[in-house]
Amino acid sequence: MENKYNHAAIEKKWQDVWETTKPDKVEVDHDKKKYYVLEMFPYPSGKLHMGHVRNYSIGDVVARFKRMQGYNVLHPMGFDSFGLPAENAAIQHNIPPAKWTWDNIHEMEVQLRQLGLSYDWDREVQTCDPSYYKWMQYIFIQFYKKGLAYKKETQVNWCPGCQTVLANEQVVDGKCERCKSLVGKKTLSQWCFKITDYADKLLEDLDNLPGWPEKVKIMQKNWIGKSTGAEVTFEIQGYDKGLTVFTTRPDTLFGTTFMVLAPEHPYIDDLIPEGSEYRAAVEKYIDDAQHMTEIERGAANKPKTGVFTGRYAVDPVNGAIVPIYIADYVMMGYGTGAIMQEQVEEAMKWLRENDEATIKFYKEQAFMVEAPNFVDLVVTETEPGVKGDTATNVTKTATVETGTDVQVPIFIEEGERIQIDTRTGEYLGRSK
Repeated sequence: MENKYNHAAIEKKWQDVWETTKPDKVEVDHDKKKYYVLEMFPYPSGKLHMGHVRNYSIGDVVARFKRMQGYNVLHPMGFDSFGLPAENAAIQHNIPPAKWTWDNIHEMEVQLRQLGLSYDWDREVQTCDPSYYKWMQYIFIQFYKKGLAYKKETQVNWCPGCQTVLANEQVVDGKCERCKSLVGKKTLSQWCFKITDYADKLLEDLDNLPGWPEKVKIMQKNWIGKSTGAEVTFEIQGYDKGLTVFTTRPDTLFGTTFMVLAPEHPYIDDLIPEGSEYRAAVEKYIDDAQHMTEIERGAANKPKTGVFTGRYAVDPVNGAIVPIYIADYVMMGYGTGAIMQEQVEEAMKWLRENDEATIKFYKEQAFMVEAPNFVDLVVTETEPGVKGDTATNVTKTATVETGTDVQVPIFIEEGERIQIDTRTGEYLGRSK
């Protein structure tokens, strides 16, 4: 009798038994409750590593525990083998993609069996096998026929080294997690699924998921991204197109103090042409934003930054002149890629202190730093009145430089500069 544990011999013995008896094979059994355990399928671009072992061991514990509780457990394995990761690895090793992929699948199968994981190997799938992906093609065609699959231009994370699109999670510190190339943004024609038709049902059914962590439900709600609101168009001074924003709070229009564009907004090249004094700063800001993921750009703890475009928009409800900025926390994928904002202290404080164009704007243009809800405007035309009359309870209509009519005291004359409340559009007094 041996005094030491010969793991190679003992494990090989039982692996051969399991291969013959198939103790984890699952059959339809209507007398048992069903339980489905699925871990993510690995990319067959090499051999398994300890990250795989950790992930699949956890799933295996759950599957075994549920079997012991009397559930009929379906616990399959497969390989996410149809795509550019495997192709790029094959190119790197100068091996045909098909040979590289299938060789790695077989190698990983051996490793997974050696780990003794309780998979039903009769249900194994490989996404590169035509017998599998023909059904993906069939499903896509059904989506397309129903108008639920469509193409549109969209911004993606682009890795120049792998020559492929990356998910946000595959971009680490602005670089591709595989080849470490600097990742940028690229506009490509992409197939999209129209989940908006099912947004209400998706949101409602989240309440039918007992046991799900609340933070995961919140992430799902944010991903579904349903918002109810209105589109509002602002005139841009010196530009022949209006700037349309989507807002869930149209009641705050009177309080708009500035506009913000996403760095990818299609108007930017026209608004800040070559030769503009703002062009260099804008280009640098956009380049920096392109090397961040949307997760990084929208992080709650990230300081709000922005750059002035040198352009102004006109509030459609009160005629207030508001500056237009570019900021990385605005995304083209949400709404119109442009937003209106009320005074946001953190963002505006940073801009006032750090952006020279903003400092100049606050010193020389309409807004008053001390009273951000006011705007100074010149009266260009007034109704006939009694010059010098100080009866402030008598008013007349005056037109200010934005073309907006305001009720003012009768003593206000053309050429005077007055203060207008940007929230209500009401006259507040002569400018100081």
